[in-house]
Amino acid sequence: MPIKIPDTLPAFATLVSEGVRVITETVAVRQDIRPLQIGLLNLMPNKIKTEVQMARLVGASPLQVEFSLIRLGTHMAKNTSEEHLLSFYHTWEEVRDSKFDGFIITGAPVEQMDYEDVSYLDEMRQIFDWTQTNVHSTMNVCWGAMAAIYHFHDVPKHALTEKAFGIYRHRNLAPASVYLNGFSDDFQVPVSRWSEVRRADVEKRGDLEILMESDEMGLCLVHEKKGNRLYMFNHIEYDSNSLADEYFRDLNAGIPIKMPYDYFPHNDDTQTPLNRWRSHAHLLFGNWINEIYQSTSYDLSKIGIS
Repeated sequence: MPIKIPDTLPAFATLVSEGVRVITETVAVRQDIRPLQIGLLNLMPNKIKTEVQMARLVGASPLQVEFSLIRLGTHMAKNTSEEHLLSFYHTWEEVRDSKFDGFIITGAPVEQMDYEDVSYLDEMRQIFDWTQTNVHSTMNVCWGAMAAIYHFHDVPKHALTEKAFGIYRHRNLAPASVYLNGFSDDFQVPVSRWSEVRRADVEKRGDLEILMESDEMGLCLVHEKKGNRLYMFNHIEYDSNSLADEYFRDLNAGIPIKMPYDYFPHNDDTQTPLNRWRSHAHLLFGNWINEIYQSTSYDLSKIGIS
C-alpha cells in the first residue's frame, strides 16, 4: 500500500520519481481499510528535505499510511516559507486532540545549547508528555532523541570537543529485536552531531535496551519497551548528499569543519558519495511500521488507554 500525502506537497513528485507509491485522498477513501496515522514533528531547518527523507522511508511500507506534518506553535521556522508551512503543516496545538499510531520527532540544530536554553523547550516537554496518551509508538531522532531520553529518564547529553561527522560502522547488539529484523551484524550509519548520550548513563536505567552502537561514535539506537519509544541518535534517514551539504555549507561560511569521515570516495570532496546505509534505513523504518501495525489498536480512540 502507498503513503497518503497531499498531491501538491513538493515531496510528492520526488517520491513518485523514486518509485515510492503515493496515493491521493480520492483514491484512499475508496479502500476499505484503516490507514496507519503517522505524524512527523519536523524541527529541522530545511523542512522540505526532511519531509522527503522521512516520507520515503515511511512510504516504503506495504501498509497504507496517512502522513501528517506537524510543527511547533511557539517557534517560527526561518528556512521554510510561511506559505509552505500554512499549506501543509498543522501546529501541535491543532492536533493535540488527535491520536497517532506512530509519531516521529526529528533532530534540531540546538545540540550545543543546554536544554533549558532552548526557546521552545516548554512546548517540547508538553509534546513528550502528550505522546504518552496520544501516540502508540514514537521514533525520536538525533536531538529529538536526546531531549526525549532526558525528559523521560533524566539521561544527560554530553558536549563533544569536535563534531561527530561522517559514516561509521555500527554493531547489531540485539539480533532478536523486532526492530532489527534483517539487519547485518554490522552496518554503516551517517553521524552528524555535537553531543552524545553515553552508555554508562543509559545502563543505569533498567528499562532501556541498547540496540545499535559504534566503537568510535558510541550509542546509536536505544529501545524503551514500557513507553514504546525508540531513540535514534544518528541520521540513518539522511540522503546521499546530506553530509556533503552540511560540509560545504560550513566550509563556504568559513566555519571550521573536518571532512566527513569515510564519506567521499578516496577522501576527495570533488567525488560523489556512495550511499551505503539506505537499505538499513528502510529496514529500520519498515520494521518499526510493521511492529506498529501488529500492536496498535484498530480503534484510534483507544490509543493511550491502558
